[in-house]
Amino acid sequence: MSTLTLILTFFLLCFPFARSNPFSRPAIFNFGDSNSDTGCLVGAAIESINPPYGHRFFGHPSGRYCDGRLIVDFLLDAMDMPFLNAYLDSLGAPNFRKGCNYAAAGSTVLPATATSVSPFSFGVQVNQFLHFKARVLELREGKGGKKLDKYLPAEEYFQKGLYMFDIGQNDLAGAFYSKTLDQILASIPTILAEFESGVQKLFDQGARNFWIHNTGPLGCLAQNVAKFGTDPSKLDEFGCVSSHNQAAKLFNLQLHALCKKLQGQYTDSNITYIDIYSIKSNLIANYSRLGFQQPIMACCGYGGPPLNYDSRIVCGQTKMLNGTLVTAKGCDDSSEYINWDGIHYSEAANQYVSSQILTGKYSDPPFSDKMPFLLKLKF
Repeated sequence: MSTLTLILTFFLLCFPFARSNPFSRPAIFNFGDSNSDTGCLVGAAIESINPPYGHRFFGHPSGRYCDGRLIVDFLLDAMDMPFLNAYLDSLGAPNFRKGCNYAAAGSTVLPATATSVSPFSFGVQVNQFLHFKARVLELREGKGGKKLDKYLPAEEYFQKGLYMFDIGQNDLAGAFYSKTLDQILASIPTILAEFESGVQKLFDQGARNFWIHNTGPLGCLAQNVAKFGTDPSKLDEFGCVSSHNQAAKLFNLQLHALCKKLQGQYTDSNITYIDIYSIKSNLIANYSRLGFQQPIMACCGYGGPPLNYDSRIVCGQTKMLNGTLVTAKGCDDSSEYINWDGIHYSEAANQYVSSQILTGKYSDPPFSDKMPFLLKLKF
């Protein structure tokens, strides 16, 4: 038995209140985009990802758009929960007893269009959950329902579980390709109305514990800098596209207001808003002090400094460009990079973000005074 396990066992035996902590949940149900997709889009055979994705932790592509683990993976590990199996990963022999992940890369809050990367918008993900819950309850009521205890959540888990959300980034980032900044800012209430509708459906189904991430600084992603930051006057002091970050900030301001509204409306619920934007902005602004060497440049890509990103070829792909066969390769040490592939964060950056989330300082309401010893000891 490891030293950490011995310490945790001691605290759980001597301080039983830690076991009943409100952040200790029997199951997790997650909704979102590539920031928390653990295999849905790949499982649906809409996209494929190649090495070196996943190399840092899994040793092979795991369905995650990262060199290793995502923020959601670190959070579940800190809660002493297994990684979430993707709802659409039919070949992974998934076990859903501790929850299910509906997040799919490219997903938006608003309904998908003909040009969308993913058809699994937030409304579709909510409907997938409704189908999942109904089917679980149906199977449990049938013959041999007890045999399913190892694989499916108990009925009370749907009420006691934690519902996590990280979505909205693609609604904003994608809109910049066809709309003005003013049009994008004007669309935010419509996006959030759709989000509120989905949350309402989950509440009506008995969900009572909500964990809502805001969106990060979109203007600091190499993809957006490459496309919209060619004019230096469009960049801020950190080399990020100002318009994208302005949209993200307004979106987050209105999302926070919506969470406050829901907190007052659903008085029998726990609704926690997490300020991911501040954590990621601080990471980019202080990257060197925090142990990173590259704040914006992609680790895995093509083109070299300053961004190592080319929209024509994705990480791990070999392709003919301008008459030459080239490969978008990974860097020597991805732990030195905040950005993995121009769009998604590296495992090292995700671990930092997770550690900051777990301090409780970036949540509303703050939860540091309620954190179980397990969370404090893991990071």
